[in-house]
Amino acid sequence: MSDSDTTPQHARHAVFGRQHDRIFERLSSLDPDLSAYIRDFAYDTVYDRGGLDLKTQELLACTLLLTLGSPDELKTHLRGAMLNGATEAELRETLLFAAPFVGFPKVVAAFGQLKSLLDRAQQP
Repeated sequence: MSDSDTTPQHARHAVFGRQHDRIFERLSSLDPDLSAYIRDFAYDTVYDRGGLDLKTQELLACTLLLTLGSPDELKTHLRGAMLNGATEAELRETLLFAAPFVGFPKVVAAFGQLKSLLDRAQQP
């Protein structure tokens, strides 16, 4: 990655935290162009627009990924929400709020991702 790619002003660094390089290495191994599109558009353009703080963006991302049924990406953004100030209670409320719109099976699966993340955070 170039120096401009690792500057901390980009939202993706705040969202991914320590996982940033691992996530983009994985995406690059799938396809370098896909990785660049995600980095340049989704994060360095859309996330960096302003207008919404990162916590709100991440709570919205969690809701959208829950709706899509994308558990791996959901877990990444649950972690990103926490890194940007979301509390466990706010995450739980966000997931619960989705139930009447997307159904209980997707919300149950999302809570499984949240539990896994929280359990992992409590391990030494």
